[in-house]
Amino acid sequence: MPGMQAEPEAAFDLLERGMGRRDLMRAAALVSAGATAPRWLTSPGVAVAAAAPGREPPILQAGRGRTPGHYIRSRPSSVRWGHLPNAASAPLIAVRSGSLATIDTVSHEGLLEDQGRNPVKYFARHGIPERKVLDDAKAIAASDLQHDFAKDGPHIVTGPIVVRGAQPGDVLKIDVVGLTPRAPYGVISNRHGKGALPGELPEGPKPEPGADAAHPELFHNVSTFTPVRRIDGRMRGVLPVSRRLRAEFPIDPFMGIMGVALDTTERVNSIPPTVAGGNVDIRDLTVGSTFYLPVFVPGAKFFVGDPHYVQGDGEVALTALEAPLRGTFRLTVLKAGSKQIPGGRGRLEVPFGETADYWLAVGLNADLDEAMKQAVRESIQFLSGELGMPRAVAYAYLSAATDYVVSQVVDRTKGVHARIRKSHFRPR
Repeated sequence: MPGMQAEPEAAFDLLERGMGRRDLMRAAALVSAGATAPRWLTSPGVAVAAAAPGREPPILQAGRGRTPGHYIRSRPSSVRWGHLPNAASAPLIAVRSGSLATIDTVSHEGLLEDQGRNPVKYFARHGIPERKVLDDAKAIAASDLQHDFAKDGPHIVTGPIVVRGAQPGDVLKIDVVGLTPRAPYGVISNRHGKGALPGELPEGPKPEPGADAAHPELFHNVSTFTPVRRIDGRMRGVLPVSRRLRAEFPIDPFMGIMGVALDTTERVNSIPPTVAGGNVDIRDLTVGSTFYLPVFVPGAKFFVGDPHYVQGDGEVALTALEAPLRGTFRLTVLKAGSKQIPGGRGRLEVPFGETADYWLAVGLNADLDEAMKQAVRESIQFLSGELGMPRAVAYAYLSAATDYVVSQVVDRTKGVHARIRKSHFRPR
């Protein structure tokens, strides 16, 4: 229809030049006006991910296509495998507040020891030629980066980026400007002792002595290769069901890990999310969303990783559809006391998310019940501090009209977040 292409382009123009919180709502409304366009299709240079009907999208190698702002590749020298940047980590670059950064991220799936630590061989078993395997994935897998499959997290994390002017007590505002798929496939994994049903799935033998990258079959883990195709105008993951059926589900990319450094020099495992963000796995944080994180060290030290093509709330098997993304982010420092910090307190103690439609109050705890309680407390605090809603009325409203969803239950620290619908709040 005439004009449909113009609305997403206008939305990206808003995102690229920087947004206030009202602009975020306007940008997403423009995307919605496109009717047929998912928000991620407003990503800069997303045309490189286009595919003809029934066909797979092309591979997006590092250095090709559009890379707005500061551009960072995922190389052995710019990533950590299984742990996160901390207070002592040297930055890759330093940028001014409000800058754009484009980062090519790499998925760990296809590179891990239980898959042979050789993505060329692993993906070849699923019909993927070497030219369709990312060069940066091959370089990382072949490098001397140390990774302990039993103790470290699985994630390949890129960063950190120092944002000038950020100090402890401030808040880093992360606008997700773009997320472009880099490969026409991904992987969903279930590993022994992990997921929502540890000890029940995977079914079959447990890991055997001697399981390592040279003998990946001895792990007896289950990884499900998932091709991505354009079907009915949408990019979809495709899984077999039976001889007569297959499952097709649209992709909705987001970054599982977005975080800032904790004030510690200890090694920080990449699996559990923390008050500094990290592996929060909130699928609502797609293009057009904003993620707010409290700052704990000078410069904030922002990092990203764990790219996903799509995830269900809960992420029960262990992983989502893991696949590489090119992400573009605007990084803005909100000084302590700023009215732009959600909640009206001028500070944050835990992560907070925002989309065009929802405010996302977050709860994190090893106990799912306690994570739920924290999400409710944060929701009440937000409605009270941001909107002036009496706490008793806020509690009643949340019970009647807000959904609390389990972000994930597979990352040691479990996550729950509220989806507080903005459209419910109107002038009297």
